[in-house]
Amino acid sequence: MAESFIFSIAESLITKLASHAFQEASRVVGLYDHLRDLKKTLSYVKAVLLDAEQKQEHNHELQEWLRQLKSVFYDAEDVLDEFECQTLRKQVLKAHGTIKDEVSHFFSSSNPLVFRSKMAQQIKDVSKRLDKVAADRHKFGLRIIDVDTRVVHRRDTSRMTHSRVSDSDVIGREHDKEKIIELLMQQNPNDDEKSLSVIPIVGIGGLGKTTLAKFVFNDKRIDGCFPLKMWVCVSDDFDINQLIIKIINSANVADAPLRQQNLDMVDLEQLQNQLRSRLAGKKFLLVLDDVWNDDRVRWVDLKNLIKVGVAAGSKILVTTRIDSIASMMGTVASYKLQSLSPKNSLSLFVKWAFKNEGEEEKHPHLVNIGKEIVNKCKGVPLAVRTLGSLLFSKFEANEWEYVRDNEIWNLPQNKDDILPALKLSYDFLPSYLRQFFALFSLYPKDYEFDSVEVARLWEALGVLAPPRKNETPEDVAKQYLDELLSRSFLQDFIDGGTFYEFKIHDLVHDLAVFVAKEECLVVNSHIQNIPENIRHLSFAEYNCLGNSFTSKSIAVRTIMFPNGAEGGSVESLLNTCVSKFKLLRVLDLIDSTCKTLPRSIGKLKHLRYFSIQNNRNIKRLPNSICKLQNLQFLDVSGCEELEALPKGLRKLISLRYLEITTKQPVLPYSEIANLISLALLTIEVTLELLLRHGRINSQISMLGFSIVHQVNACVCLFPLPILRCAYYFVVIFILGYLL
Repeated sequence: MAESFIFSIAESLITKLASHAFQEASRVVGLYDHLRDLKKTLSYVKAVLLDAEQKQEHNHELQEWLRQLKSVFYDAEDVLDEFECQTLRKQVLKAHGTIKDEVSHFFSSSNPLVFRSKMAQQIKDVSKRLDKVAADRHKFGLRIIDVDTRVVHRRDTSRMTHSRVSDSDVIGREHDKEKIIELLMQQNPNDDEKSLSVIPIVGIGGLGKTTLAKFVFNDKRIDGCFPLKMWVCVSDDFDINQLIIKIINSANVADAPLRQQNLDMVDLEQLQNQLRSRLAGKKFLLVLDDVWNDDRVRWVDLKNLIKVGVAAGSKILVTTRIDSIASMMGTVASYKLQSLSPKNSLSLFVKWAFKNEGEEEKHPHLVNIGKEIVNKCKGVPLAVRTLGSLLFSKFEANEWEYVRDNEIWNLPQNKDDILPALKLSYDFLPSYLRQFFALFSLYPKDYEFDSVEVARLWEALGVLAPPRKNETPEDVAKQYLDELLSRSFLQDFIDGGTFYEFKIHDLVHDLAVFVAKEECLVVNSHIQNIPENIRHLSFAEYNCLGNSFTSKSIAVRTIMFPNGAEGGSVESLLNTCVSKFKLLRVLDLIDSTCKTLPRSIGKLKHLRYFSIQNNRNIKRLPNSICKLQNLQFLDVSGCEELEALPKGLRKLISLRYLEITTKQPVLPYSEIANLISLALLTIEVTLELLLRHGRINSQISMLGFSIVHQVNACVCLFPLPILRCAYYFVVIFILGYLL
């Protein structure tokens, strides 16, 4: 599944190679021609990747080709990152280096001549591998698609829906049905011949939007209110001619239907005339089921054709997974379909698991297991039906326990089951959103996300698009979250103005785990070894460290403890990181209890994000941490015993966020004031320290004045709530970007 976001990796590489700063730097060290050739080959391959992604599902040879490409792409990314590290190191040496530093640099592997030779060889090797793999692209007959403009148009007839449903098959939707009928019975806002109300039903895949629409469509009250009823499954295609033919055919099945093979012989004017003759003067209900089109021009064109000569009170009922489409099409607020209650979920499960009504009463032990199985489904009817169907006419407890104890994605799936339904939502994601969605798999179920946390992870891993003028990376991340929310991937969404809070549905989380399984791994007590292809690790518990690193998992880029690392053997982990994971970008050790950090941490030159938030034991940070020129986020907040900041902070020229709790009475304001990329600085000091060292106020003032003078920052001072009976004050400096 990881190959499904390979396009975004290629795009990121090409963007980096095309940047002015990168090209200038490559000229300085004499690698411009090598990198230009690499960019050219990347562009050739990228042009066919989207078509390859769409065709890979049933072509194992194509899947293997994409895996090989992805491996080369990641190696290319590592080479380019090494190049950037050297560029940043030279900037620091030029601005802050001593004669001793320059001599040390000359006799190290970073010597310009040595580095150029090494990099030239690495780029040559990567280019050679890429050329070899790229040469095979012709044998797959791939089309050139330069821009990812999903929705991808696949003619999947298995998703085509119809209007028939038995009322006895619908459980727990009576209230929703009454609400929709109420909306349909209401008069249009402007009750005239040009008025046409559109009512959208929105929800995640498998929630029962189509079933609810059928439930409404077949109600006798609807028959009495709308003389003409039409049902059209739109699916992923929004060809106006085809849709008009479907509407015409649905309007009067008694007439000879227009056949699709004659489509080229009928122009739009003829279709419009036929449509007008079928709809003229009739009050109708038109259901447009399963809409994915977000092209407003196409929708307006279709709506204008439909409403010509329309009778007053006519309505269109739309089902879609995407909130922005519902907003675009709807003339009233979207109806957000909610999950089934546990009671209704169990009733639905019993209906699908047992053949005859009342049969479940003979098997109370199975029903008890069934209640646990239903909890996995979190109120999604299609998931309930999927698992119930798996157990139909099976009466052995071990078979039910197998379903209960397995992840839903590991169970057999038919084409109409929950996995294909939710996977379709993922397939329709633009490639730039796929990687972000997959990273949700690193967090536990029911995790309360906030947009700041997510944005920092995405930025540190280099998967965010470069911000446009007057934008920040946080702005870009919020745009992506807005789009995921619009597509029903997020829930319990709270807009805090400058940040968002949200959760994801358990089944959506399972989907993230499913699509990310070749890249991301949550380590628990059952996992003894880390596969070599894994790049992002999340530890469910601190005591899961064990012997997990017996493999050569050198490609790891992320290590995190979303539930906290309290009590873990973090010192051992840090030594492992330095020795094995030299490409590490994110190291989040929140709530850890280590007393020291190894001096060798300065060797993690690719590290962008480092946190030991809420460590109550650490007293010092090694000065070598200031060798991490790529570091963008440093969080030592909540470290109440930290006596001093490391020397040489000014060398962290990429640092954007610095969050500190310290006992240090005299702040290194000149060092902090020279952090040229700093966007946010948070300093926490105890009230006791403020009272004992009155001069810290002058230090804060000096620091504030210095930064304000240099970058026109805004300085705020406000009290935090009591934290473990100790008062804190926070000084926040919100800095603008230095361009």
